Amino acid sequence: MQAALLGFAAMAYDEGLAQRIRETLGGRSDLVEKRMFGGLAFTVSGHMCCGVLGETLMARVGPDQHATALKEPHAREMDFTGKAMKGFVYVDPEGIETDCDLRVWLERCAAFVASLPPK
Repeated sequence: MQAALLGFAAMAYDEGLAQRIRETLGGRSDLVEKRMFGGLAFTVSGHMCCGVLGETLMARVGPDQHATALKEPHAREMDFTGKAMKGFVYVDPEGIETDCDLRVWLERCAAFVASLPPK
C-alpha cells in the first residue's frame, strides 16, 4: 500500500490544463495554487475550488450539486482515496475539451466556494 501511495504522490498533472484554469480564473486576486492530491489544486479565498490530477479536472461543486454534476457527460465520482468524496467530481478530458466547457465547470466551482463562510 505504501508503494501505491508513493506512486500516487509522484503523479504528474497536465500543465496545459493548469494553464487554461489560470487563464480562466486568473483575474481573481484570491486565487492560490497548491500542490495537493498528487496534482495541483486551486484555492479561492482559502477554499479548495478545483484542481488538476493527471489530465482530469477535479471540480468542487458542493454536496447539493453533486448528483446533478454526476449526470453531466464525462463526470464521475472523485474517489482517489477509495471512498467517494461528496461534493467533488472528476471531469475527464473529453468533458473540458473546449474553453467554454471548462469555463462552465469552473463557474460551478467558484459559485460553490463563494457560498462558503470566509476563512
